[in-house]
Amino acid sequence: MVFAMCVLTMVWTTGCTDKKPVTADTTAVDSSKIADTTTVDTMNQLISEQPMPKAADELFDDFIFNFAANRKLQMSRIKFPLKVVDGENVAYLKKQQWQMEHFFMEQGYYTLIFDNVKQMDLVKDTSINNVVIEKVYLTDGKVQKYMFDRLGGKWMLTSVQTNAMVHNTNASFLAFYQRFATDQDFQIESLNNPVMFTGPDPDDDFSTMTGEIAPETWPAFAPELPSDFIYNIMYGQKYSEGNQKIFVMRGIANGMEMELTFKRLDGKWKLTSLSE
Repeated sequence: MVFAMCVLTMVWTTGCTDKKPVTADTTAVDSSKIADTTTVDTMNQLISEQPMPKAADELFDDFIFNFAANRKLQMSRIKFPLKVVDGENVAYLKKQQWQMEHFFMEQGYYTLIFDNVKQMDLVKDTSINNVVIEKVYLTDGKVQKYMFDRLGGKWMLTSVQTNAMVHNTNASFLAFYQRFATDQDFQIESLNNPVMFTGPDPDDDFSTMTGEIAPETWPAFAPELPSDFIYNIMYGQKYSEGNQKIFVMRGIANGMEMELTFKRLDGKWKLTSLSE
């Protein structure tokens, strides 16, 4: 709710029709508010204490939440010895060498990158048999990929691969995003004029409203974006260099979501829309 109110406050500053502006000291949207960490901790405990339902293997998202919270399940769903590739170095981890991997569960939200809206439908596709979770270390310039395959109807972690970020298909966008998230002046330079906003109507729970955010008002309410590392889940989508990226921040326990759409205009990435 705090996140929703912050974003709604942001809309009111954009001059939407029939909406009164607020003062310039509007509170910035904090990405940590996308998820209630207390709720996430409770959910983790509940998951870890219960066996995973068989149906959870149908949808990868259902499986990965169980995998990341339940130690016993995680150990049973890794194909040991696990192949670990780091550049040109290859190792095989034994079961006793593995350390529990919670992925994004402890931060309460996760991030996704899509080329277009159609790719977002793959999240609900129960027919996919290969999924990759990328942990992108933005400051270190590397990407760690956790490769999952559905074997005999069960999702299994089959290998881990680490490569330099420059070799990633999204390399251009990732380099841009790292600077966008950390350099305020560059962030403002990278805003389309205007940035379109779509969000819930505070006067009607069943309606949405739209507005425009001008670059000069952006610093007052810019969302706080993860800048050290981010996650990305590849549900089989094939990336291209392309001229559009949709960056999604999705809460784990509360259904909150924020989407930032970037387009490459005249050779430069620009934020063109923000929605939640």
